[in-house]
Amino acid sequence: QVQLMESGGGSVPAGGSLKLSCAASGYSTRSRCMAWFRQVPGKLREGIAHIDGDGITTYADSVKGRFTISKDNYKKTLYLQMNSLKPEDTGVYYCVADRDRTIYCPNGLYTYWGQGTQVTVSS
Repeated sequence: QVQLMESGGGSVPAGGSLKLSCAASGYSTRSRCMAWFRQVPGKLREGIAHIDGDGITTYADSVKGRFTISKDNYKKTLYLQMNSLKPEDTGVYYCVADRDRTIYCPNGLYTYWGQGTQVTVSS
């Protein structure tokens, strides 16, 4: 059974940083698509950062240059380093993973979802 467990959320002032982690169990992070999505109040859930089986990353324009997605295949952990945080980054952040896809990660639906972790950025 695949489980994705996020951690690292919290409250920070604008301009601050947070690093989210996602520990995967029952799943190899090595070769398949993984990503971070977020749910901002009043908006649709958005994929903000993707990483494919070759480590190629894709970012939403809203976070490009501020957020970095990475993974440690030995630890089976996905990360999201968030810098220069803004109040509009406030929301619930989800770790997601796909069962089969290895490329073109933003272009499909993900199989597995974590429970989410809250990030709150105050102005």
